Amino acid sequence: MKIRAITLNNVRRFTDPAQVVGIGDGINVLSEPNEHGKSTLFDAIQALFFKPYGSRDKDVAALRPHAGGAPEVTIEVETDEGRFVVFKRWFQKPLATVHRNGTLIAQADEAEAWIAQLLGGDAGGPSGLIWVRQGMTALNGGSTKEEKLALEARRDLMSSVGAEVEAMTGGRRMDKALAQCREELANYTTSTGRPRTGGPWKEAQDHVEALAAARDHLVSTARELHDALAERQRARRALAELEAPEVVEARRRKLETARAAHAAATRHAEEVESLARAVELARLNAESATARLDSYRAARTEQKTAMFDEALARKATESARSALSERRAALEAADVSAQQARTALQSAEDQRRSALRALAAREGADRRRALEGRIKEAEEARRRMETAAAAAQSGPDAVALQRLETLSAELSASRAARDATATQVIMRYAPGQSGAIHGETGPLADGVALPLPRSATLRIDGIGSLEIHPGAGGQEDGTVEAAAARLQTALDKVGAADLTDARAAAAARAEAAARQGEAKAVLASLAPDGIDALHQALAAIPTPAEEAETPDLEAAEATLQSAQDQHEACRLARETAADALADAKADAARSEAQLASLTDRLQRAEAQQDKLGDVSEEALASQTVTTAAALEAARLSHAEKAKSAPDAASLQAALTRAESVETQARDEIARLRPLLARLSERITRASGDAVEERLAETQEQLQAAEAKLTRIVHEVAVLTRLETALQDARNEARERYFTPIVKELKPLLQLLWPDAELTWGEESLLPHALIRGGREEPIDVLSGGTQEQVALLVRLAFARMLARAGRIAPVILDDALVFTDDDRIERMFDALHRQAGDMQIIVLTCRQRAFRALGGQALRLQPVGE
Repeated sequence: MKIRAITLNNVRRFTDPAQVVGIGDGINVLSEPNEHGKSTLFDAIQALFFKPYGSRDKDVAALRPHAGGAPEVTIEVETDEGRFVVFKRWFQKPLATVHRNGTLIAQADEAEAWIAQLLGGDAGGPSGLIWVRQGMTALNGGSTKEEKLALEARRDLMSSVGAEVEAMTGGRRMDKALAQCREELANYTTSTGRPRTGGPWKEAQDHVEALAAARDHLVSTARELHDALAERQRARRALAELEAPEVVEARRRKLETARAAHAAATRHAEEVESLARAVELARLNAESATARLDSYRAARTEQKTAMFDEALARKATESARSALSERRAALEAADVSAQQARTALQSAEDQRRSALRALAAREGADRRRALEGRIKEAEEARRRMETAAAAAQSGPDAVALQRLETLSAELSASRAARDATATQVIMRYAPGQSGAIHGETGPLADGVALPLPRSATLRIDGIGSLEIHPGAGGQEDGTVEAAAARLQTALDKVGAADLTDARAAAAARAEAAARQGEAKAVLASLAPDGIDALHQALAAIPTPAEEAETPDLEAAEATLQSAQDQHEACRLARETAADALADAKADAARSEAQLASLTDRLQRAEAQQDKLGDVSEEALASQTVTTAAALEAARLSHAEKAKSAPDAASLQAALTRAESVETQARDEIARLRPLLARLSERITRASGDAVEERLAETQEQLQAAEAKLTRIVHEVAVLTRLETALQDARNEARERYFTPIVKELKPLLQLLWPDAELTWGEESLLPHALIRGGREEPIDVLSGGTQEQVALLVRLAFARMLARAGRIAPVILDDALVFTDDDRIERMFDALHRQAGDMQIIVLTCRQRAFRALGGQALRLQPVGE
C-alpha cells in the first residue's frame, strides 16, 4: 500500500477542504512551520485507518473544529490491484466508503473490513511499528492500549519470520518446563543461589553443623579426660620421688657442707683483703717520699734559672722603651713635613684648575653658539610635528573611508535595484511646455525616466496635481532607507556631512600625517637623543669668566709637578717612620710581656721553695729508702697469704646450686599437691557423664545427617544445571528469533556507529542496550538524540521486514528527529534514502532549514483548488 493523496474537511483548523497531492514513491517531505497542520494530517491518517466511522471516542472528538461539524478524511491509496479512494466521516451522518475508478466497491462495515484487510488484519499494524506521532519518538511511548497494540504488532511481525517462536519463545512447553524447574529449585535456594531460610537444604545444613559442633565438643571433652588421667599419674610419680626420706636427707647434707665451705672461704678472703690494703698504704708512703725529694730538687733548679732569665729580660725591655721614644719623635716630625707638602700640593692644583677653566671657556665659545642654533631649529621642528600630529587625528582614516565608500556603493546599488523594479514615469513635453510638471525634486526633464518606488504627487502648472500609487509589486521594501541609514550613521561617526566632506577630511588627515613624518625626520636628524640631551651638552660647556689675573697653564703645571714630587717624598718618609714606630711598639710589647712572664715564673719558684720549709735534701733521701723497705715487706706478707686461698667462686657456685635444688624441690612439692587434687576432682566429674557413649552416638547421627545433606546438594545441583540448560536453549532460540531484525538493522547502525550492536528485550521485543566499543549502554541512559536515532533506525528495519512479509505500508514520521545534531542528521538522511529504494516514506517536519538537505519529493498542505 502506498498513499498518493490526502484530503481533509472539517478537521480541526481545516474548516474548508485542504489536501496534499503528488505523494510519490521514496521520500516525501512536508516541511511547514508550526501550527500549519502537520500533526492534524498525521492524526487524520491514523483515524481513517484505525477509527471506525461510528466511533465517538476522544481521539475522533479531537478532530472536530471548534465550531463543530463532521470531520471528513479522504485518502487515495495504491496497491497491487490498482488505485482506491477511501473516505470516512464521523458524527453527523457517519459514513465509510471505498471507491475504485469512481465506482463504489464497499461502504459502511464492508468498507471497514476492506481497510482491515488492506492493513493485513492488524489492530496496531503500521501505526505501532512505522508511524511515528510528534513527541513520541521513543519505541515504547503512548497509552497502555497503544503500547499493547504495538507489542502485538511486533510479536506478530517477528513470529511471521521466526520458525521456532511457537515452540520455544511463546511461553509454551519450554516456559512450562522452566517454570516447574524454578519452582522446585525455589524450595531449596534463594534467587541468588543461597540456601533458603526454612527450606530443606538450609535445615539439613543447620542440622549437620549442630551435630558437628556437638561431636567436636565431645571429642574435646574425651581428649581432656585422657590428658587429665595421664597428667595425674605423672604428678603422683614426681611427688613420690621428691618426698622420699633418703632424697630429702641427701639434699640437706649437701646444703650444709656447701654453706660451711663457703664460710671458711669468706674468712680467708677477708684476711687477704686486709693484707692488700696494707701493701697499698706502704706503696703510697714510698711514692710520697720520692715525690717530695724530686720536688725539692726541681724547685731549687727552677729558682736559679728564673733569676738569671729575669735579669736578661729587664735589660732588653729598657732598651726597647728607649728605641720606641726615638721613633715616635721621628714620626711626629714626618707628619709636620707631610702636612706642609699637602698644603703646597692643593695650592698648585687650584692654580692649574683656574688655568684649565680659562682655556676651556675660550675654546667653548664657538661650540656654544652652534648648539644654541641647533636647539632652536629642533624646537621649531618639534612644534611643527606636534601641530601636524594634532591635525592627523581628525577626519576618517583609510579604513573608515573605505567603509564609507562601501556603504555608498551599497546605497547606489540598492537605489539602482529599486529603480529597476519600480514604476517609472517618462514625460515628453509638447513644444513650449517644458518644465510644466514638477516632482518632489523639481521639474521633470523631457524624456528622462522618473522611478516611483512609492506613492508620489506630480504638480502640473495651470492644471492641478497628479497622484500616482504603484501596485503591490512595486512597493519599496526598505532596503534603500536601510542602506542610507547605515551610510549616514557611518558619516556621523566620523563627523562628516556627506561622502565628499569625508573624502576631503581623509585627504587632510593624510597630508597632516605626511607633514608629521617630515617634521619627525628633521627632529631626529637634529636631536637624535632628544632636545634635553642638547640642553645638557650646552650646560656642560663652561661659561667664560672674567678673571683679574689668569695664571699661565705651563707654569701652573710645573709648580704642580714639583709639589707632587715633594708630597710623594714626604708621604714615603712618613710611612717609613710609621713602620719603624710600629716595629718599635711590637718589640717593646714583646719585651714587656716576656719580662712579666719571667717575673711571674720567678715568684712561683720562690713560693714552691717556701712550701718545702726548712728541710734538707739528705733527710728527704733517707725517708725515701725507709718507705721503700716497708713496701717490700708488705708485698711479701700478702703474697704468702694469697697463695693458700681457696677457690671462692667455685664454693659460691656449689652453695648456689645446693640452695637452688632445695628451693626447687619445695616449690615443685607445693605445686604438685593442689594439682593432684584438681585433676582427681575433674576425672571424677567427667567419668560420670558417659562421654565415650555420647560421642559414638553423635557420630552416627552426624553420618546420617551428612548423607541427607549430600542428597539435597546433589538435587540442587541437578536442578541448577537443568535450569541453565533450559535457559541456554531458550536464549539460543531467542537469538534465532531476533536474527531477522538484527540483520536489517546492521547496515543502518553502521552509518552512525561502526561495529555497534543492539541487544533485545525478550518480553518487550524492543532494543534493550546499545553496545559500542565493547561497552554496553542501556537505552534509557542514552542522550535524547541517540535514543530517537536508534528508534528511527529500528522503525526503518521494521518497515523493511513488513515489506519482505508482503505487507508494504508507508513510513510516516512526524518530527521524528528533534534532538539530533547537524552531523548525525546528515547520516540519518542517508539511512532514510537507503530504505526508500522500494518503499514510501512521508516525513512531516517544522525544521525547514535542517531538512533541506534531506531531498526527496516536496509536499504542500493547501486548500483544494489552489
